[in-house]
Amino acid sequence: MKRLKDKVVIITGGSSGIGRAAALCFAEHGAKVVITARRAGPLREAMRDHPNIAGFTADVSVAADAARTINETLNTWGRVDILVNNAGAGAILPLAEATAENIAGIFAANVLGPSLLSAAALPYLAAAKGSVVNISSTLGHKPTAGLSHYAASKAALDHLTRCWALELAPQGVRVNAVAAGPTATGALTGMMGLSPGQAEAVEERERERIPLRRRGTPKEVARWIVALADPASEWVTGQVITVDGGFGLA
Repeated sequence: MKRLKDKVVIITGGSSGIGRAAALCFAEHGAKVVITARRAGPLREAMRDHPNIAGFTADVSVAADAARTINETLNTWGRVDILVNNAGAGAILPLAEATAENIAGIFAANVLGPSLLSAAALPYLAAAKGSVVNISSTLGHKPTAGLSHYAASKAALDHLTRCWALELAPQGVRVNAVAAGPTATGALTGMMGLSPGQAEAVEERERERIPLRRRGTPKEVARWIVALADPASEWVTGQVITVDGGFGLA
C-alpha cells in the first residue's frame, strides 16, 4: 500500500457508509482524497476523519457536476489518479408502481453519473496510468423481486466496467468493480426509504440467506476498493469482485 502515498483519489458518495470507510482507508495509506456528497453536513463530518480528506457538495446525477468535480479536485490536490464511483440511488420499486421519473432517477445516479465523471476524469487518469473502481452490488447478478430497476442499473455498471477495461487498457487505465452485498450502511432506511421496523425485518431475512450469517461492514468492503485501486494490482482489470459473505450463492 506504500504505492498509494500522495495518489489523489476521488470518491463520490463519500460522506457515509462504504464511501466514507474507503476515504479513511485511502487516507491512512497516504493518499490525498476528495469526497463528494449532496449534503454538506455529513460531508463536513466525514472530512474530520483525516487531514488528507477534502470535499465539496456535488450530485453525480447532475451532468454539470462531473466537470466541476474534476476541476475542484485539480484545484485542491493538483491531479487525479484514482476514481471511485460509489454514489448511487435505489428504491424498492415493484414494476406495477414504476414511473418514468423514478426509473430515470436510479439510472441517472448509477449509470449516467459514473459514465460522465469517468469521461471527465479520463485525460488525468490516462496521464497517471490510474484506475477506476465502480461500486456495484450482488443484485447486479442476483435477481430480486421489487428491486428490478436498481438491479438492472448495477448490472449495467458491471458491464460498463468490463467494456471500459477493454477500451481504456491501451491508455494504461484499469477499470474494476466491487459488487457489495448486504452491508451495514443505513441504506435501507435512507436510500430505500424503509421504516426502522421494515429495515430490521429485511436485515433478519438477509442474515438467514447469507452463508456467513451476518451483514458486512463498510470497512470490509472498503479494503477491496483500496486493494483494486492500489498500483500493486497493476495486472487486474475488467473484474467485478463480489464481497458479500456468500449472499450471491444462496
